[in-house]
Amino acid sequence: MSTVDYVRYRPDLEQPFPNEEELTRQVVAAMRHANEEVAAKHRHGLRDAHAKSHGVLAGELRVRPNLPEHLAQGLFAQPRTYPVIVRFSTAPGDLRSDQVPTQRGFAIKVLGAPGPRAVDDGFTTQDFLLVNHPTLPFGTIGTYAKLQKLLEQLPRQRDQQLQLAGLGARVAARVLARAGRPISPKIETLAAANNHILGETFHSMAALRYGEHVAKISAAPSSSNVRLLTGQPVGRKAGESALRDLVVDFFAGNDAEYDLRAQLCVDIDKMPVEDASVLWPEELSPHEVVATVHLPAQDAYSDARRRYADDVLSFNPWHALDAHRPLGSIMRSRRAAYAQSSGFRHGYNGVEQHEPASIDELPA
Repeated sequence: MSTVDYVRYRPDLEQPFPNEEELTRQVVAAMRHANEEVAAKHRHGLRDAHAKSHGVLAGELRVRPNLPEHLAQGLFAQPRTYPVIVRFSTAPGDLRSDQVPTQRGFAIKVLGAPGPRAVDDGFTTQDFLLVNHPTLPFGTIGTYAKLQKLLEQLPRQRDQQLQLAGLGARVAARVLARAGRPISPKIETLAAANNHILGETFHSMAALRYGEHVAKISAAPSSSNVRLLTGQPVGRKAGESALRDLVVDFFAGNDAEYDLRAQLCVDIDKMPVEDASVLWPEELSPHEVVATVHLPAQDAYSDARRRYADDVLSFNPWHALDAHRPLGSIMRSRRAAYAQSSGFRHGYNGVEQHEPASIDELPA
């Protein structure tokens, strides 16, 4: 068997984007403006992204035993079981109807993660923020700054307008795909399908350090009961909170499991760190399972749990071990952007920021 030459992590894999600090400042300022507009609308501070939750669950991350050396890295170096908090969500920084097709999120907060930190925050958590799309269409800080102009318009648009825009984008995407033409980032962003959230596969989109290597992380349904939900459309008459209802109904009597996977970088040119819009080819490096996320049956959306997750908790890619340091200009910009968003939300609502140390802090 041939030996795969995995790219070794080193700091100079990251190359700052031209004018990166100024572009990051512009993005953070635009996010602040959107935060303020949405807070005035709802009279409550929300996240500037993934504002709407659909389920908040206590579970376990079970690291697989006997992983090969290239996978037994960082958090996954030893076969251990960690408590986790998982939050299902929708991408916009506003409370939209679940009938609006858009990206969905799967955020994992691992508790009791030992080791040196990516930033000296004093925490013992490792957050993985995943979305049901493998790439970020606006994959550098330069293109992301342009995206903010689109996002700033969204709070002023009605749900019906966004539904029509999504329909048009899906038609355009199909036409362009048949013609073999590239799909613009704006169309790709708007063209999401509206399927059962529990059947989706979720991706980090951007790269992160993976111990001695570099990887993207994903979570895919593994138990048969959630695999059966893949591609199932959300009913058009299911209501504005259809996804919450689906999650709550499922976990009222069912467990679920997801494979947590790592796709290691083997070619820095074909699998770039600095451009999150580039799909890393699976024929070069497959997604390999490193752990199982086990979510037992429970009340997935009690009032106390919703308030804790939406108003107290923060999910941040920089809540991380140094072994899983976020990489690339998008991730670097998120260090400032997430801090601003969390600070605004907690300050506006008069809620103290807090990072949990025990799963017992998550309300029943």
